[in-house]
Amino acid sequence: MNTSASRLPPLATLGPFIALLLACGFFALQSDRFLSAQNFALILQQVMVVGVIAIGQTLVILTAGIDLSCGMVMALGGIVMTKVASDYGLSAPVAIACGMAVTTLFGMVNGLLVTKVKLPPFIVTLGTLNIAFAATQLYSGAQTITDIPAGMTVLGNTFQVGGTAVVWGALLMLALYVAMWFFLRETAPGRHIYAVGNNPEATRLTGIPTDRVLLFVYMLAGVFYGIAALLSVARTGAGDPNAGQTENLDAISAVVLGGTSLFGGRGVILGTLVGALIVGVFRNGLTLMGVSSVYQILVTGILVILAVATDQLSRKGVR
Repeated sequence: MNTSASRLPPLATLGPFIALLLACGFFALQSDRFLSAQNFALILQQVMVVGVIAIGQTLVILTAGIDLSCGMVMALGGIVMTKVASDYGLSAPVAIACGMAVTTLFGMVNGLLVTKVKLPPFIVTLGTLNIAFAATQLYSGAQTITDIPAGMTVLGNTFQVGGTAVVWGALLMLALYVAMWFFLRETAPGRHIYAVGNNPEATRLTGIPTDRVLLFVYMLAGVFYGIAALLSVARTGAGDPNAGQTENLDAISAVVLGGTSLFGGRGVILGTLVGALIVGVFRNGLTLMGVSSVYQILVTGILVILAVATDQLSRKGVR
């Protein structure tokens, strides 16, 4: 069974990149500031949190699932990190580990409910979204936590590249995408993820433990939500209980725009990075043009519908 990325139609592979180039070209004509190095660094900073969440979302969608809880689980992880550090005076590494343990635990719960109880991923993650939201509000007392150690904001610091300030968190996001590209393309567990998304029953009959693969995927996604929580804290310098309320939809948009099929089994992780950048470029470019944020959301919605329609037509063409 060939499950490599080479099976993807050329449009699914090149389409997102072409769309990104066209968007950049359009906004470059609309604003002289768009093509500046500092503006591109700003776009990377703006998409780094959603970009890392989208890595976990991509893994789930590759298995023909979906995770609606990702944004609120990320927010809960950030609150746990900051509140543990603030209330108990623990060091930054210990506090970060506590937050990531919580996000990974939520991933494990999602995975167990999907694999053992056989509940649909949509229903499971809709439920854990609400649980994570309630837990975030209750644990934080609906208050922003600002008294955090400096070690938790390191990834929000910048370094200079040719006179342009680039945030460390954006560099981490890019490194994670490269690592996951290698994992999915070159390792057996990565290929198993594609196989489960393509045909779980056939994959099970070949001897691959599909339930174990799914549980691993949801837990690994939880790890990425924890990393995203750290990036969010580093960027804002605080634990915000109101964070994460739209990041789930933004992450799904990035995955879909990046060419990953919502039906599972097809997609390239680097395409998700391009999808996240497409969303970031449109929002940044429209802001430079003085367009209201309402229209930015409208454009994102239209792009997502077009991407899903393209995926559907592609599947019909293959059949």
